[in-house]
Amino acid sequence: MPIVRLDGSTLTDWDAFHTASHAAFGFPDFYGRNMSAWIDCLSYLRDEDGMSKFRLKPDEMLTIEVLNSATLRQQAPEIIEELTFCVSAINERYDDYGEKPALLLQLR
Repeated sequence: MPIVRLDGSTLTDWDAFHTASHAAFGFPDFYGRNMSAWIDCLSYLRDEDGMSKFRLKPDEMLTIEVLNSATLRQQAPEIIEELTFCVSAINERYDDYGEKPALLLQLR
């Protein structure tokens, strides 16, 4: 199962979050650096759309592991809240398409 690791201690604000996400997920250069764009880039992981460096098999999930999540929760709790909400929204979108969830969020 593919894993993306984000270091919560370096995600001090939204700019840092989107910079780290761009690199970790392999988002395209035109990535909009907001959560709507983040959702768009991760909503088609089983298609060949080029929006991330990952292409999942039908039963595969991409794990998003946030290391040092306690630090992130202290310095930018809104990022964890929004990240949790968006992962859930993306998985609901996959469900709407009749597919299995594609993302697993782990806070470490």
